[in-house]
Amino acid sequence: MKKGKTLYAFGLIFFSMCAFAQKKQTIIAFGSCDNQEKPQELWQEIIKQKPVLWIWGGDNIYADTGDTTVLKTMYAKQKSDPGYKQLLKTCPITGTWDDHDYGTNDGGKFWPHRDEFKKFELQFLDIPRNNAVWSRPGIYNSMTYGDGKTKIKVINLDTRYFRDTLVKVYYKPEGSEKKEYKYEVNETGDILGDVQWKWLEDELRNSDAPFFIINSSIQALAEDHRFEKWVNFPKARQRLLDVLAASKKNVLIISGDRHIAEFSKVDLPGANYPLYDFTSSGLTHTWPEKWVEANRYRVGELVIQKNFGIIKIDWGMKDFKVTLQIRGKDNQVFQHQVITFKR
Repeated sequence: MKKGKTLYAFGLIFFSMCAFAQKKQTIIAFGSCDNQEKPQELWQEIIKQKPVLWIWGGDNIYADTGDTTVLKTMYAKQKSDPGYKQLLKTCPITGTWDDHDYGTNDGGKFWPHRDEFKKFELQFLDIPRNNAVWSRPGIYNSMTYGDGKTKIKVINLDTRYFRDTLVKVYYKPEGSEKKEYKYEVNETGDILGDVQWKWLEDELRNSDAPFFIINSSIQALAEDHRFEKWVNFPKARQRLLDVLAASKKNVLIISGDRHIAEFSKVDLPGANYPLYDFTSSGLTHTWPEKWVEANRYRVGELVIQKNFGIIKIDWGMKDFKVTLQIRGKDNQVFQHQVITFKR
């Protein structure tokens, strides 16, 4: 090769490396459990982090109603909040719903308003009318951000529309007169439904993104608490882990629902990274009092303060590093974890 051509080739390589370096970090923010009637204190904090994408994790409003007129009013109030409107000017959004914007607390597939309520959630999420989600049951959807070596695929699961029944059981804990509830395990029940399971497998298989974010409104890994979680349907939870392991993809799970924040971690068979479930909840309210809650998979401390999640991807030419932060008011970082993924 002649000297001129050699210099030109090296110039192209150098230019490509410089262009890649300019895109070396991607910041994504997410959160859940935002009551439109409560003070919206975190939007400015979120905007300061300069995310390129906001992901709603569910309970995007607190509706718990069967009245579509009331529902529309609640979504309108949430969307007109000045802080949220400012965020919408800075980045696109995506997401899913959970029970309170679905319309009924802890609701599943027998909620009679699920189809009529779907369109209001999709409108709130600004999902275009030509997206396939409008023409199928449920609101499971996906989006891809970025391109090439910095591509991220966000897969928003619907853990409500197809979910089988949970039976709530009331009891008094030993040594207490206070009545509490827990859910009986549904050994054979499902969460996603056959069509959504196939869709999830296809979304993982048919994308060359180096990094995937699975948005599950309810916690996927935690087992020990008595509230809603994937392990209430153990067959479905195991299937989820099997699908992720078989995909051989780099995956992070995010979740909400709980009004607390924490990191849960398990080893995924065949994976060269630990599988994390990053729970961030809630944006406007958390537990009214602190108590001890077991989580055998928790890494770090339980956070019982209003919070949002930050996912920072530092792209490398070979490996890349993902930093997870639980953040709150006044630039506080309550907890953080770092994961290294290989391409």
